[in-house]
Amino acid sequence: MGDPVGARQFVSVGELPLEYGGTLPGVTIAYETWGRLNAAGDNAVLICHALTGDAHVVGPAGPGQPTPGWWDGLIPAYLNPEDWYVVAANVLGGCQGTTGPSSEAPDGRAWGSRFPAITIRDQVAAEAALADQLGIDRWAAVIGGSMGGMRALEWPLLYPSRVATAVVLASTGYATAEQIAWCAPQLAAIESDPHWHGGDYYATGEAPVAGLGIARRIAHVTYRSEYELATRFGRNPQGDGRFAVESYLDHHATKLAGRFDAGSYVVLTGAMNSHDITRDRASPLSNLHAKLVVAAVDSDRLYPARLSTELAEAADVPLHLVKSPYGHDGFLLELDQVGHLIAEALIR
Repeated sequence: MGDPVGARQFVSVGELPLEYGGTLPGVTIAYETWGRLNAAGDNAVLICHALTGDAHVVGPAGPGQPTPGWWDGLIPAYLNPEDWYVVAANVLGGCQGTTGPSSEAPDGRAWGSRFPAITIRDQVAAEAALADQLGIDRWAAVIGGSMGGMRALEWPLLYPSRVATAVVLASTGYATAEQIAWCAPQLAAIESDPHWHGGDYYATGEAPVAGLGIARRIAHVTYRSEYELATRFGRNPQGDGRFAVESYLDHHATKLAGRFDAGSYVVLTGAMNSHDITRDRASPLSNLHAKLVVAAVDSDRLYPARLSTELAEAADVPLHLVKSPYGHDGFLLELDQVGHLIAEALIR
């Protein structure tokens, strides 16, 4: 019978052409919605999640949804479903209902290592196919942070007539050498796990959860600031002799391994590493049709504010600075600052 679907809805968008060539057949997209599309069709808002997020933006944990919404409080406080038709889709390559490495291929086996390399632009193309199915010709706004911000930025570049406003939070126009370098040991940890089997572990009954847990430990350090870790955990050992910050990282490793697929982690990390809005484009932000809103977190060491400054200057728009001690995750945790920024961007 399969797992419970929770609040997810599903739509088949058929065959999807890919940027690197070829097509991906039988693509299904899982999504959630809040509110209704109005008669004019001009109140649709797309929320783009980050690397290990999904379509469950807000709402409780429950059957088919092991964790609460990753941006709880945004809806309805800053995006009121009485005014907006809010859509969030699980990204292409993901593991929460949208076609990814763990999905069944046409031959009935999991895609595994056969799942093609995809890009951020492919993910946006999949979201555009979903918009077609939902009857959405133009988004009032596309909003995203981190990997979601990459998609929010690509949307008006790929589909200039289909986006009125793009809100890009704690993100970048290209993957930097340091960001790719941080990803390298994460991928090595997963691919070195004896249960990885080259990506074809789905029929073995054992997933590379140890490698995925190590990858999460590495990544999570980059998501928070040095100041927060120092003031929150210090150097005090626990009763077992381990430092509190070590147990903190263990907790997040175990939590992710219980809800996320290592194959998707590898595929999505590759998509982020490929991100570059200047690929095959000259000065892409100089003539945007959409309104661009760019915000950085002042303590972000993974996507430092200088990268957002580059975007804002290239598009000749102001840079908004979110003040936070939490580092990169500040775009999620500083709900009032970010929520007010989103609400202001949507004032008609």
